[in-house]
Amino acid sequence: MSEVSFDNTRVAFAGKNDADLQKAAWLFRIMSNSTIVDIGSHITQLALQIGLPVQTILKSTIYEHFCGGESLEETEPMVAALAQQGVATILDYGVEAKESQDEFDLNLAEQLRAIDFADAHDAVPYVSCKITGYAPFALLEKLETGQPRTAAEEAQLDALRTRMHTICKAAAAKDVALYVDAEESWIQDAIDDITTKLMAQYNREKPTVFNTVQLYRHDRLEFLKASHRKAQEGGYFYGVKLVRGAYMEKERERAEKLGYPSPIHKDKASVDRDFDAGVAYCLEHIDQIAFCVATHNELSCRLPVENIRARGIPANHPHLHFAQLYGMSDHISFNLANAGCNAAKYVPYGPVREVVPYLIRRAQENRSVSGQVGRELRLILDEIDRRKAITTKR
Repeated sequence: MSEVSFDNTRVAFAGKNDADLQKAAWLFRIMSNSTIVDIGSHITQLALQIGLPVQTILKSTIYEHFCGGESLEETEPMVAALAQQGVATILDYGVEAKESQDEFDLNLAEQLRAIDFADAHDAVPYVSCKITGYAPFALLEKLETGQPRTAAEEAQLDALRTRMHTICKAAAAKDVALYVDAEESWIQDAIDDITTKLMAQYNREKPTVFNTVQLYRHDRLEFLKASHRKAQEGGYFYGVKLVRGAYMEKERERAEKLGYPSPIHKDKASVDRDFDAGVAYCLEHIDQIAFCVATHNELSCRLPVENIRARGIPANHPHLHFAQLYGMSDHISFNLANAGCNAAKYVPYGPVREVVPYLIRRAQENRSVSGQVGRELRLILDEIDRRKAITTKR
């Protein structure tokens, strides 16, 4: 396999013209300012609530940078552009959790359309879903705690199971991988249980269903290993997406408020240690575990690449995938693809108004990850300078 250089901006930004780069630089400059991000988030939510016409502004700025389009059809140019550089697409209908059965059924219909779309596009081998998109949050909390359920809640649980089986059957039939997102720790056991049962049924001959493990939790490395052992005993492939985590502030605040130990590691070094140990464990069992290294951390991408090179594992092994969010870490995604690895972008799509909560989280998470925005901006500016130097020489 080719050497991987995450500093190669020519490869990283080959799909962006000069205007795209200038716009991206402007956006990351804004996102580097915590005050602007916080105020902008509140103003945006308020403007949408009172009906101010901000959707056009959002769509042409932050939405355009981080999302594929308002519909599956709108994502097609982006899917094609990524594929031209060897990068696949993970489709995610970015509408946040709803509460009514009608809304859950609409989400199901859209998920099935996404699977059909993936089946028709070789560059879209995966789709993503959230269990909270198909059942009330309160029901999952009851499943977590074992509280008695009403007859109505039993019907909701049956409906959830039916929806998830419908999705998994469609994904398996059309050879599309389904990534089930992780969510808050106080409903995660319920999600794990549902997803594990789906894996046991649909991962017999190939890995179709993937659970997500958030390794910023101090108990997840052992959970990862236990899940693999369970899959071995059950005779099915273990599918897993490895992430650091997305609910850190919420988790810590809730633990402090309710007076229980935080499930989150105390420091970043511990998170990094467990994440890299989780990736190494999956590599050791790559014949039985299909996994996605979903991270923006360069070292956590470089380590498995060095590991597979040392062990003679093909860079494009079908059980090893890398993923980054669309609009971020192009220097990782495109350089991994250039080296022959299975690289993908996690691409949310959906109506601007509905996807705003996702966009606000992206901005806030970027701001909170030490050095992330600065690194993104510096690489963009390096590429702008590189292109100017070439123009000057001419």
